[in-house]
Parts: sequence; structure tokens; C-alpha cells
Amino acid sequence: MQISDSGILDSLEEVVERELNRHLAAAREWFPHEYVPWSRGRDYDGPLDGSAWSPEDSPVSRASRTALVVNLLTEDNLPSYHHELAAALGRDNAWGAWLHRWTAEEARHSIVIRDYLLASRAVDPVALERARMEHMSHQSRGDEGGVLDSIAYVTIQELATRVSHRNTGRLAEDPVCDRILGRVAMDENLHMLFYRNVLDSAFSLAPDQAMRALKDVVIGFHMPGRGMPGFERAAANMALDGIYNLRVHLDEVVQPLLRKLDVLDRTGLGPEGLRDQDELGTFLAAAETQAASFEDRRAAILARRTSRP
Repeated sequence: MQISDSGILDSLEEVVERELNRHLAAAREWFPHEYVPWSRGRDYDGPLDGSAWSPEDSPVSRASRTALVVNLLTEDNLPSYHHELAAALGRDNAWGAWLHRWTAEEARHSIVIRDYLLASRAVDPVALERARMEHMSHQSRGDEGGVLDSIAYVTIQELATRVSHRNTGRLAEDPVCDRILGRVAMDENLHMLFYRNVLDSAFSLAPDQAMRALKDVVIGFHMPGRGMPGFERAAANMALDGIYNLRVHLDEVVQPLLRKLDVLDRTGLGPEGLRDQDELGTFLAAAETQAASFEDRRAAILARRTSRP
């Protein structure tokens, strides 16, 4: 028997309250201003007659420069994500308490990344602001789906974002940037744990519906930055540089999550759940082949790049 979205929300209320309390006990207070190298800052051109930005000013690698802009624009669009989740999950009781806390924590990420970028002159500030205005003037995901689809999506998205931040920091060639993104990634991991544990409880509550939602999200997944200015080119560069691509997505996001939730070996499913489980397994096998093919092409491109004078 299908459980309605309102029934799922009500049934998971106790789980959400428990996970919220666990999260609050695990989270550690931190302050964006303590991580920003303010001493690097100087006036930009404009009303203060400072110096215009130049690529030579940037202390980070080209690869991380691209990823930092994508990551920041993703964090900037937080109001849209809050709206979508509030519409799906509600603003009352434990769901609302979690959503507001999650939003407050995510806002720190955009604060600290932007302050770092501007103080360090890591990216073109004019291009960044124009991209922010354009991105935030449009909807974020716009996907259709129910409560379980939303929970499945944010579970994967939070883990994917954590991985993207950490890889961006490691390739930045600036220890300050690496430290900032490491701190942000710690938050994203805690957020992922919250949503993953709620999704696990959803499998116990409505196994077939949860399997369908997770299957649909895995097969159709895309990062929330899709639709931002220049995203396709930026995503291609991030894939080539190894920050985030299909190989990373499968090895560090999808497969660990499916193993933790025992998705492909889960029992207690009805006929529809079993069909979705099989379909998910078939998709993953095809994605593995695609990832291997991509890695071969990537290796060839990198080899040509290093052979150039």
C-alpha cells in the first residue's frame, strides 16, 4: 500500500527530531571571519580607485578557480533550495526546525568562500557578481517528485558537494583555501548523515517507495549548479581536472551510499521495489562502463596536455 507524502512526513517526524538532536550535539560552532586572510585584501578599482583584478593576482590554481566559482554560486542559491525543501518537507515541527538550522549553516559557506575569494583576489569579482545575479534570477532544480525524492536528492547532493569542496581545496595550491573548504566539507558531511539516516528510516517505513525514489534520483542526478552561467564548460573542466566527474561520482558518492543503505541487497521489497532494484543495478553497470571510458579519454587528453611545449 502506498503511503502519502503527508503520511511519510508524519511517520518520520520522530526520526527527524532524533537526527536533529544528534546533529546539534555533533556540530561545532565556527566563524567565517576567522578563516579569511584579510591581510591579503586591498581596494579594487571603482569608487575607491583601487587596482583592477588580474588573473595574476589569484593564489589558487586554474582548476580550483573554476570550481570555486561553481561551488560559491551553488551556495549562493540557498534561498531557492530552502523554498523547495520547505515546500516539500514543511516548515513546522522537527522538519521546520531542521530546515532552518540547515539553512543557517549553509549560509556560512557562501559567506566564508566569498570573503576568501574577494580578500585573496582569487577570481574576477565583476564576473562573479554578474554570474550570481544571473544564477539567482532563475529556479534551482525544478525537478518534480515527492517527499522521498527530495530526501534522496539532498542525501546524494550533500555528499557530492562535500567531495567537490574537498577536491577543490586539495588542488587549490593555497593552504588557506584548503583549510576553508575542509571546514565547509565537515558541515556538508554532517548534513549528509542527517539526510542519509532519514532515508534509511524511510526504507523501513515504505521500502518500495523509497527504492523507487532513490532509483529515480540516482539515474537522473545532476548537481544543483546546472543552469548557472557557463556551467557546462566549468563542469567539463572540473571533470577533466579530477575535481568532480563520473568516476568520482560513482566511487565516492553513489557506491558508498548504496552500500551503507544496503540498497542493492535489501530484502523485504515487493514486486515494484524489486524491479526498481534491478533497474538501478543495470544502470550502475552501464555507468561503470561509461566511467571507465571517460577515464581513458581523460588520460589521453592529460597526456597530450603534458606533452605540449
